[in-house]
Amino acid sequence: MLVAKAREPPGRVAKAREPPGRVAKGSGARGLGRRRVGFPVAFFLLRRPSGALYGQAGKRGEMRGRSLPTPTLTGAEVLSRRDASRPVSGPGVPSGAAWRQSAHSILEHPVAAPERPGTPPRRRTGRPSHTSAAAGRSRGPEPGAMATGGNPERRKAGPDIVGSLMLSWFCEHFHMQSESLISPLMQSVSHQHFRVRIAVIQATGAVIQFGNAKSLDDVLSHLAQRCFDNIPQVREAVIIVMGEWLLHLRDRYSFFHKLVPLLLSGLADEMHENRELALSYWKKVGLQWEKENEDDIKDKLDFYNAPPYYPQGVARPGLGCRELVTRHLFRILPGLCHDLTDWVAGTRIKASRLLHILLLHAEDHITQHMELLLRTLYRVCLDEELLVGRECLKAAELVGTFVSPEVSLKLIVSDLEKAPQPSHLMVLSAVVRGSPRNILQPHLEHLADTLSHPRVCQCTAEVSYLEQLVGCVEALLETCQEDCKEVSLQLMKILVTVMAIPTVGHLQEQIEEAMKSLAGVQGQAGLAGLYRQHISQLMQWVSSTPDTWTCYSSELLQLDVIATHSGPAIGEALEELFLILKTCLQTSKDPLMRLKLFSTLSQLLQEPNKTINSEGHFCNYLEIVIKDILAPNLQWQGGRTAAAIRTTAVSCLWALIYSELLSPEETLNLERLLLPQILATLDEDSKMTRSLSCQIISVFLEANGRQFEPEKLTTIYPELLKRLDDTSHDVRLEAAKALVNWFRCIDDDKKALLKTNIEFLYQELLVELDDPNQNIQLAVLDVLKEGGILYPDLLAEQIKAVLHKHRSPTYLDQLLLHIESTGWNYAKS
Repeated sequence: MLVAKAREPPGRVAKAREPPGRVAKGSGARGLGRRRVGFPVAFFLLRRPSGALYGQAGKRGEMRGRSLPTPTLTGAEVLSRRDASRPVSGPGVPSGAAWRQSAHSILEHPVAAPERPGTPPRRRTGRPSHTSAAAGRSRGPEPGAMATGGNPERRKAGPDIVGSLMLSWFCEHFHMQSESLISPLMQSVSHQHFRVRIAVIQATGAVIQFGNAKSLDDVLSHLAQRCFDNIPQVREAVIIVMGEWLLHLRDRYSFFHKLVPLLLSGLADEMHENRELALSYWKKVGLQWEKENEDDIKDKLDFYNAPPYYPQGVARPGLGCRELVTRHLFRILPGLCHDLTDWVAGTRIKASRLLHILLLHAEDHITQHMELLLRTLYRVCLDEELLVGRECLKAAELVGTFVSPEVSLKLIVSDLEKAPQPSHLMVLSAVVRGSPRNILQPHLEHLADTLSHPRVCQCTAEVSYLEQLVGCVEALLETCQEDCKEVSLQLMKILVTVMAIPTVGHLQEQIEEAMKSLAGVQGQAGLAGLYRQHISQLMQWVSSTPDTWTCYSSELLQLDVIATHSGPAIGEALEELFLILKTCLQTSKDPLMRLKLFSTLSQLLQEPNKTINSEGHFCNYLEIVIKDILAPNLQWQGGRTAAAIRTTAVSCLWALIYSELLSPEETLNLERLLLPQILATLDEDSKMTRSLSCQIISVFLEANGRQFEPEKLTTIYPELLKRLDDTSHDVRLEAAKALVNWFRCIDDDKKALLKTNIEFLYQELLVELDDPNQNIQLAVLDVLKEGGILYPDLLAEQIKAVLHKHRSPTYLDQLLLHIESTGWNYAKS
């Protein structure tokens, strides 16, 4: 992998205080296996160049391997030779008095020779052993032991001395022995002291640069891990080492694909100083590569022009930098895509930032890697880490900028048609946002047709999918602007489909904003104008096969959105609307579907002049509403769903009557057709149905007045009288109001025919007058006052008969006074 995983905190290190014979794991040095801790790995710098370690068999102090004649140097000689040959500068090289002071302090505390494996450690005393003292007098400290010792000061100075010694007087032999230093350095690269980590990184840079480059693979994963270090100075050290290797490493051309990603990661560092440092090194690397390969890129240097479209506010990298990335992208991208799906969040964040930087350098060369890139973006764009998703969408925008839509859109649309996923739509919207407007315009119609196709926009009700679908519409409107006039209908279908899903209530504002943007593109003043422009096409779109609809049909929900949100525009499409209603509201159709359509019709009838009667043509379809829609559905059928349908049908009828759209003749005709069904609904279980039915009957009585035939009046009053005993007080009050209008329908001709009925009503009403509810008493009193003028003598006799039975004679006295006020005299009677 190109980016190591930040799984290991920098404070965890291998235990350096184990007995010399024990084996410890070097945490932070993956792939190095199990190492012996405490051995003088780099003692060859002062003793013998062969680099042989203490053997596990034989006597203590006995060395394995063939030794070479090498003079033994004391600490003073080391310092003198170092001062004589120390280079002016270089990675890992300390300066002047600091080097001398650290070297003196370490040389004064030599490292004890390791004991034989398998024997218990000797007890430490204040007096050093003869072996340790002799080792100190004869050869001074072992630089490898300094790198792995427990003393932090020794660990910090050890790498400095390693870098200084190899540059001074072992340059001709160092490359043969440099590999033995990698192990102790990697054991300390994650030390808890950040200065130790910095020193180790610097020393590692010097060891690789002036030693054997074969060890580069062993250290890259550890240095990549330091890119996640919490200390900016440590990350800065990594940037410097990577930059120096890319500039001065002898075999750098063989390792460009491994070194370039680590340096480019510094361009996305949290610290501004580190970003500037990485950028300066990267520019130097690019310029150096240009000079070294001038013959190969001569034509590009002379004739290569900048791309016509480039992200705004971004400086274009130099040609050398771009060529370096382009030529090695096929090696870098697979490992980077693997890291983008890693389980560690820090790795994914780092990899996503690096991906954006690489695509910015690769430009149109991204095309040959599109399949791998899209597969990765699909998986990563919905990452739980917001930073990862954001960076991946930025990378997808670069795809839209540099890759031709003929390639990118073809691949994305193909994936979308096979198995639509939210990630497909998210990547598509990002590609559209990054695409230039004039290049995207020829593909706009095909893209809109694909998105509006039922298998794409109606495939699921998942909220995340619908959110991304709306995002695609917004991206098209934002990028193509006035060019969207050609696909306005397709975009309207998408938005209507999303609005029809019940689970997207939180998207209503976003959808309305998108519709306003679409209306602005069309030059319409608002949503009403946009619906008016497409209302006929939208109604034809949803009314293609209404006879096959069920309660689960998407067209049913789309019709509800169009009818209730289009406002006055729906008045221009009444023919299509009532054709659908007539077909779908037959009693043989799905009850739940009929229930939904009645609810839509009832909502339209609340304000008919602003909806279905906006053009004044609703009266032409009134007969269809009464005969084909309301009358069949008011017939009694068993079941709760059928009862709910009757309730909605009664609601529609009441809304139609209350809207004052009907003339007196139309109301009379309505009463003749629907009165029996309305009387039957007075026994419904629904309180609202009974209440609305009483109100409808009251309107019929009031509108027709004395035109009512006695037979109908005889049929009506028993049903209303039963509603006076209803469990709901609201229904009882409405029934009392209807009885008032019933008495008003009786003239002198009907009076004699209905005398018996009137007398029966007096008896029942006087019983209700003693109701515990005062509101009911007052309502019944109004009914008796209205009907008492017909036969006051009969009413007075009935009052006298029940006077002793009432809790209070107050309302009876008021009723008698009202009768006397009409000219009737009790004494004469």
